[in-house]
Amino acid sequence: MKVMILAAGRGERMRPLTDVTPKPLLEVGGIPLIVWHIERLAHDGFKEIVINIAHLGYQIPKALGDGSAWGVNISYSDEQEEGALESAGGIIKALPLLGKKTFLVVNGDIWCDYDFDAQKTLPKGILAHLVLVPNPAHNPDGDFAISDGMAQEKGTEKYTFSGIGYYSPRLFEGVPYGKAPLAPLLRKAMKEGKVSAELYEGEWLDIGTPQRLELLNAQLINQF
Repeated sequence: MKVMILAAGRGERMRPLTDVTPKPLLEVGGIPLIVWHIERLAHDGFKEIVINIAHLGYQIPKALGDGSAWGVNISYSDEQEEGALESAGGIIKALPLLGKKTFLVVNGDIWCDYDFDAQKTLPKGILAHLVLVPNPAHNPDGDFAISDGMAQEKGTEKYTFSGIGYYSPRLFEGVPYGKAPLAPLLRKAMKEGKVSAELYEGEWLDIGTPQRLELLNAQLINQF
């Protein structure tokens, strides 16, 4: 299975850090955040990694190269001319690199110990499988509910989308090239009963602000 790491965002909430460094290259425990992802993905059996780049994107290939340092092959989907295409738009541009089979997408600005599944398959008729997590303080109302293993837009108990999902290319059929968010596509597919989900209760953190980055670094220092 191929995997895409979303790494094109501007990182407005991380300013001023992201004025000079793209968010995926900010260091966690002395290692760029995106390298933690690459190492974990390589450990879990992924060999083909696609990374989209936009804001200060030229720095990312310079830092990571072709991925051979981690035993993987990295391809880049360059959005520097258009500006970041948002999640769905970025995936759509990268589809020629991702192929026609189910692929994994991981937000580049999360930290987790989730075990990525390189052998994951989607049942017939399912277009996406989302990994949800308990709601953090910054998203107390959650995003989606789970009922009998299926993601629901509404429910008595909603959880937060982790930024980890397995997708069929068919989810993106008919969506025109250009900036496009992912959430509307997922909501439409949910209404059609085509999105499954799981709740992951392990370690997970959205590194969306300098304060959260500092918190994670402090936690890692205490661990080691």
